[in-house]
Amino acid sequence: MKRKFFGTDGIRGLTNSEPMTAATALKVGQAAGAHFLRGDHRHRVVIGKDTRLSGYMMESALVAGFTSVGMDVVLLGPMPTPAVAMLTQSMRADLGVMISASHNPFADNGIKLFGPDGYKLSDEDELAIEKRLSEEPELVPADKIGRAKRIDDARGRYIHFAKSTFPDDQRLDGLKVVVDCANGAAYQVAPSALWELGADVVALGVTPNGTNINDRCGSTHPQTLQETVVASGAHIGLALDGDADRLIVVDEKGQLVDGDQLMALIAIDYRRRGVLRGDLVATVMSNLGLERRLKAEGIGMKRAQVGDRYVLEEMRKSGANVGGEQSGHIILTDYATTGDGLVAGLQVLAALVEGGRPASETLRQFEPVPQLLKNVRFTGGAPLDTDAVKRRIANAEAELDGRGRLVIRKSGTEPLIRVMAEGDDPQLVERLVDDICDAVAAA
Repeated sequence: MKRKFFGTDGIRGLTNSEPMTAATALKVGQAAGAHFLRGDHRHRVVIGKDTRLSGYMMESALVAGFTSVGMDVVLLGPMPTPAVAMLTQSMRADLGVMISASHNPFADNGIKLFGPDGYKLSDEDELAIEKRLSEEPELVPADKIGRAKRIDDARGRYIHFAKSTFPDDQRLDGLKVVVDCANGAAYQVAPSALWELGADVVALGVTPNGTNINDRCGSTHPQTLQETVVASGAHIGLALDGDADRLIVVDEKGQLVDGDQLMALIAIDYRRRGVLRGDLVATVMSNLGLERRLKAEGIGMKRAQVGDRYVLEEMRKSGANVGGEQSGHIILTDYATTGDGLVAGLQVLAALVEGGRPASETLRQFEPVPQLLKNVRFTGGAPLDTDAVKRRIANAEAELDGRGRLVIRKSGTEPLIRVMAEGDDPQLVERLVDDICDAVAAA
């Protein structure tokens, strides 16, 4: 069955355009609710959201859908995506929903679904819900309609959970931390958790108005964070995205630190503490320098497809407890079932406190291998299947001869071929990427 609604991370799009309309959200609530009606207990769904203006509309439509098929609804209000996953499991809900378009502009929105175990839905569950969306829903009798209520302690529950992931014998006293919450879902919980652990907190992106989420702030626009860290004399800066499942860090000099460096830091720290399990799981886009650094520490590394769901699949299959993406999605399965920017940030701060060195020294775990990514737009056909492109790729791999990597893939969302190469010789890398891009463009 071809997917019409679900993409690689739930359902997402421009609000008030399909599929992000109130009418479709109501149907999603009915379809997902009916799919998770199992047994004769009172069924429950928890719903969280970020700070987008359209969140009110989507939330109301989903509540109507879920209650119409007999599900009770617990409304969490603005909460990070990982908090919704955690509360789905801890509150024994049958389903969890996060209304968010992550790092996208405010005009977009999305619906992410979590099963009762707190994990994002399997392909099978998503396909089953897609099928129900094309069918008439089975509405319950009037006396079986679900109830909806808001709970006031959701923030406190998540803050307590996040703090519990920080080592018991450590505090953040004396550490000045700038945190940019992107005017998004973590605008209350992240500064509170850091302050309660003892940090001197400078909070940015904590005045959401419905339309300023991710607007020149957060992990995708870290310039203000960089400037504030330097100007305020802070020891470190943390940047989250709109739904707080992504983390980017800035050292005391205002330099950006990406997810690869953070994964290396956490994995090596976990190994030192004796809690690392299995290999680190990254994606095909993670830098070769990360792989080499881990190897030097006796840590293996597996590569998954791009996308945090694929990283998590590999982690669950191999039993790993540290994984993530260069973009800052870091998954720590000892604590969470999805990426959690605040929890990952607390692990980084723990390593910083333990080491007693400046962030610029602690966070620079390896020298990145020169890496170049270019996108080539195509109008049709399958350029990667042509003999000319295959020949260029084979020649490039032969020239790299183990001294680098080549990753060529078709975008899952746009008519683009992404061509990435990395190696110790930057001139060689650039030439190989350009050669392959020229071949793709001519195909």
